[in-house]
Amino acid sequence: MHGPGADSTGKGGVGGTRPGPGEMAATVARLRSIARHHSARFERAIPLIASENLLSPYAKELLISDLHSRYAEGLPGERYYEGNEDVDEIERVCLDLARRLFQCSFADVRPISGTVANLAVLKALTEPGDLVGTSRLADGAHISSAAFGAFGLRGLKPVYYPWDPERMTIDVPRTREILRAVRPKTCLFGLSLFLFPMPLEELRPTLEEIGARGWYDGAHVLGLIAGGEFQDPLHEGCTVLSASTHKTLPGPQHGILLGQTEDPELRKKLESAAFPGVTSNHHLHAMAALAVSLAEHLEFGREYAHRTVANAQALGQALHERGFDVLAPNLGFTRSHTIAVRVEKEGGGEAVARRLADSGIIANKNLLPGDRSPKRPGGVRLGTPEVTRVGMREKEMVRIAELFDELLHRNRDPAAVAASAAELKSGFTTLQYCFGAGEAAYRYYDLVGKDPS
Repeated sequence: MHGPGADSTGKGGVGGTRPGPGEMAATVARLRSIARHHSARFERAIPLIASENLLSPYAKELLISDLHSRYAEGLPGERYYEGNEDVDEIERVCLDLARRLFQCSFADVRPISGTVANLAVLKALTEPGDLVGTSRLADGAHISSAAFGAFGLRGLKPVYYPWDPERMTIDVPRTREILRAVRPKTCLFGLSLFLFPMPLEELRPTLEEIGARGWYDGAHVLGLIAGGEFQDPLHEGCTVLSASTHKTLPGPQHGILLGQTEDPELRKKLESAAFPGVTSNHHLHAMAALAVSLAEHLEFGREYAHRTVANAQALGQALHERGFDVLAPNLGFTRSHTIAVRVEKEGGGEAVARRLADSGIIANKNLLPGDRSPKRPGGVRLGTPEVTRVGMREKEMVRIAELFDELLHRNRDPAAVAASAAELKSGFTTLQYCFGAGEAAYRYYDLVGKDPS
């Protein structure tokens, strides 16, 4: 007898169309094959995405541990689930390492991404309808501060800082005037195209004058901050820092909140915004992997951060010498891991990024100051976190610039450029600046040893 929800066999439930013999095993085998191909692609490529990096083997080990299968809502010692004794210990270590690495008084490692961390700050510091200072997308801001991002979700009204395109930073005198005129409650500093430190100390007196809290989105430069190579926002005028943890800090894809405050009310607001505000379970496997990454950055982070910035500056100089329009040449192109290149004469950001990818060089199109449409960006963004992580130095940055020149100025065949890129990369396929240095950077971890059958 067939009841509601029963299928043609008389068994209840949805279940989907029954697969043919071996179909799902073949599907899993295909997925494994695609993932292997992806790993091999990046092992041969020159990866220049500014927001990507590689995990150490010890962090990856915890990422695939049993922690992946568990729940731990709340704070250590105050959980809503049983069986969290070991999780509590790991999280306490993670929190201690975060406070130590960033020399701050507050940390929360429950946000599961940088955008989720941003949402937590917005929930803690703002109310719908508030004015919040920020940069424009074309000036390098992250999409979470846009009307179609987290700002819009929270119902906030952005107050845009005037921008100095020559110096690729906020125009301080004009920004002071606007802040005094409209008096936003919170001021966000931090970018997705992040070349130079923000003028926090210059604007700090104005923030204090109007009673605005400074908030820093350090997702891109988190590892540089920790390595002493950028700026120290929590000691330059910002109360709270939010970030993802997988860019210049070579950790897992996760989020973090950091603060320099003894205000118990603010700390409670941030904690309750993290949970239950924007997270439930906080991906315990990623949190544990983050703890490993924080420990490794305490050990190796200063050298890694220094080398990452040196490589970015060397790449900018080498491209500039080959006729590319690299932004901010009079300022050394960058003080971070990122450079920005205007490529309108080479065909525009989208076309250039595609030509590079077809030639084994992975970058991304990017809006630059003056661009009007995100669909037609005039630039590409290049970053050095991953190539530095596998041991490249200034000499390799010059060779990468030569490949750009061969492809985009001399019209060398993309297949030939891809072969040259793979040849260069073949000497740089192991991890550096971590425990387990020398391990294969692009290894596919085959846990079973065979496809399903």
